[in-house]
Amino acid sequence: MNPTKDNDIIIKFTINGIALGVLIRLLFIINSLIVNDYEFSLFGLFQFYRENPENWLFDFIILASGALIGYLLGRAYIDKKNELENSLLAEKERTKKVYLFTEHLRKGEYAGEGILDTKDELSKSLINLRDELKLKEEEENKRKKEEADRHWITEGLALFGAILRETSNDLNQLSYKVVSEMAKYMNAQVVGIFIINDENPENQFIEQTGAFAYGREKFTDKKIEFGEGLVGACVLEKKTIFLTEVTDKYIEITSGFGKSNPKSVLIVPLIANETDVFGAVEIASIRVFEDFEREFVERTAESIASTISSLKINMRTAKLLKESQEAREKMERQEREMTKSMEQLKHTQLLAAKQSEQFISFTNSVNHTMIRAEYSIDGTLLYANTKFLDKFGYKSNKEVEGKPIFMFIHEKDREWFEDLWKRLQSGGHHYEGDMKHVSKQGTDVWTMATYVSVRDKNGNPEKILFLGIDTTEAKKQSLDYEGQINALNRSAIKTEYSPGGKVIDFNKKFQQAMKYSDQELADHTIFDFIDPAEVNEFNIIWKNIIAGVPFEGRLKMLSKEGDEKWFHGTFSTVLDMYGEIAKTIYIGYEITGQIKIEQKNKEQTKILKQQEEKLQLSQVELTKKLREAREEMRMQFREIETVKLLNEKTLEGMLDAVVTINQDNIIKFFNKAAEDLWSINRKQVINRHVSELLPERHSELGDNYLGNFFKYGDDTMLNTRTEVFIVDKFGDKIGVLLTLSEAQIGKRYSLTAFIQKIEVELF
Repeated sequence: MNPTKDNDIIIKFTINGIALGVLIRLLFIINSLIVNDYEFSLFGLFQFYRENPENWLFDFIILASGALIGYLLGRAYIDKKNELENSLLAEKERTKKVYLFTEHLRKGEYAGEGILDTKDELSKSLINLRDELKLKEEEENKRKKEEADRHWITEGLALFGAILRETSNDLNQLSYKVVSEMAKYMNAQVVGIFIINDENPENQFIEQTGAFAYGREKFTDKKIEFGEGLVGACVLEKKTIFLTEVTDKYIEITSGFGKSNPKSVLIVPLIANETDVFGAVEIASIRVFEDFEREFVERTAESIASTISSLKINMRTAKLLKESQEAREKMERQEREMTKSMEQLKHTQLLAAKQSEQFISFTNSVNHTMIRAEYSIDGTLLYANTKFLDKFGYKSNKEVEGKPIFMFIHEKDREWFEDLWKRLQSGGHHYEGDMKHVSKQGTDVWTMATYVSVRDKNGNPEKILFLGIDTTEAKKQSLDYEGQINALNRSAIKTEYSPGGKVIDFNKKFQQAMKYSDQELADHTIFDFIDPAEVNEFNIIWKNIIAGVPFEGRLKMLSKEGDEKWFHGTFSTVLDMYGEIAKTIYIGYEITGQIKIEQKNKEQTKILKQQEEKLQLSQVELTKKLREAREEMRMQFREIETVKLLNEKTLEGMLDAVVTINQDNIIKFFNKAAEDLWSINRKQVINRHVSELLPERHSELGDNYLGNFFKYGDDTMLNTRTEVFIVDKFGDKIGVLLTLSEAQIGKRYSLTAFIQKIEVELF
């Protein structure tokens, strides 16, 4: 700012204000002279001021006002100018700081704290940019490690994808390959797989189908209830369990793998389609698993669950198709029989409607084959034939005559039946169709029923005739089949095709997968869904299907949008009553996700071939070492067995009686001297409870009875020579010298009694 220059500007604005005031005043004076007819001269001006002296005051006010306004405008201009100059200086300083901060970022220096003012948006953006660049550098380091982890996961998924494809038809082989390869790839000491046994839906349980511990397969028959232990909880809650603090008794109590104590345990549920659980995989190791290893196990578990799901679905589908085919054939036979009966019934109805006078003769023939009853117009039962009584559970007409018709109609059907009855009362059109009645015992009686109004000579309704054929069993089977078909439609893809391949019927699952509307699917054939490059190959398959050869396996189709859709299912033909092909049914399940995983794994297979060759070379060496180790272990086992036999023979040859029991007080050793002492054969006591040799009732003969001390947990007589007595099988009391010795290895325990007859020692 320059004060002198500012004052000059204010003076200029003041002078201009005065000049403007003078100009305005002159214009006003000139106007007044003209209006008031004054002479337009100095004399006229003088005369105007003399007659109007107040004009001097006006002149002063106008000049003063012009000067004041000019001064104020000048001051406002100077203030605004100074404000703009200060703003420009501040902006210049901020630009300089931004430049310095940007230079730091360009050089990769992320400090720069305090350089920028965080109040403006540009500074905030630059600071955010610095933080993002710093974060990206850190993330780049993480990315390299994550890339290595992902590569490890990809290799593992490819390996297990191949294993699952090779063993997808045998659950036991699948279980063994999964646990053995998982133990090797995860470098884990213990791996187990548990699968839900749902053969009996009312009694499902979790079954251990494979276990691998310390480099060898374990054969187990372990059953777990839902919610029992960690495995049961994992399956019930469908959540992964990861333990890094494992108790010393975990393996023995929870897993049953042995006595080794792992540092971490990972239990992952086998879940397919995000909701369906099929079991769990349990992995224990002497090290703590990393996050990417847990991710690998969880992703592998999805593939395992998908394979198990497909395996079980194939088994159930085959069974269901067979049952469905048998049921359909049975229903077709029943339909033919019912059609024949219905033709007879329709013929009978026409005769009844046209000629009521012939009804009596017709009734006699109907009573032998059909259920028949007559009701008054108000619904009272007038007559019921023998078949009516038999089917509805009554013994005589006395039980039903005079009863209302609604006695034989279920409560839930009465509302619509009332409308039907009103129509019949007025002589309306007869009713013909399936109807459910209620027997005396409350059971359902299904009939192919006809209700018709019988008119008198004047054409007025006189009574209501009921004729029916019992279809209870066929209806129950039909409802059961409908339920099975509905269940199949909810869980699987189902389509029906004509022999020429045209789409006849389809369920929602197929429509959703292929993304077609109802009308679009109705205009398509199965060949429209096949990849054009594979149509010739599929034509051969279709000809075999039409020839009666079922097809089961994978099938690729193209959706409306051109997306590949993979299914695993079965084509089966349905024959009509003449044994000719009526249609072809396809039942399957979408496996697109599984196929995509397999395709991705195949891409990784090429990369893994070189590593597989190296692994095969090392595997040969490892196999050789394992063979040598096994041979060495066999030698050790033989030596241990030899030592055991020598010890037993030594004890057997002793003159003292020797008896050994375990921690359950079961007799495990009984030598010849003991047989002579008790006068009993060892076969009668070996693997029996010691109380059978030393009954508690003999304790009444004295406190130093051997049975009081010779039992698990009693150490009062250990390693001492004590005089006690026993009772032989003849009831004779025999004094003996007793020495007790115990031994324990891990959880195995033994207590041995060395017994010498006192008479022999004194002799």
